[in-house]
Amino acid sequence: MFEFAILCCGIGIIFCLVRVVLGPSSFDRVLAVNAIGSLVILGITLHGFLLGRPEFLDIAILYALINFIGTIAILKLFGRNAQLEKKKQWKQ
Repeated sequence: MFEFAILCCGIGIIFCLVRVVLGPSSFDRVLAVNAIGSLVILGITLHGFLLGRPEFLDIAILYALINFIGTIAILKLFGRNAQLEKKKQWKQ
C-alpha cells in the first residue's frame, strides 16, 4: 500500500513538471515547483516509514522548511518586479 502511495507521488511530480514547463504564468510555475517540493516531502516520509527509519522524518521537516523559505523568497522577488513595472507604467 505504501509502495502505491510513493508511486502516486511520483506520478503527481510528473504532472507538476508538465505544469512547470507549460505554465501560462510565472506564478503557476512557482506553485507547481512548490507542489513538487510538497510531494517530495511526502515521498521522503513514506520511504522512511517503509524502511523503518524515523530519521527520514527529520530530513523531510528540514526540506519542508527550505521549500517554504525558498517559495517565499521567489514570490517576494516576483512581487517586487511587479511593483517596479507598475511604477514604470504610472510614470509614462
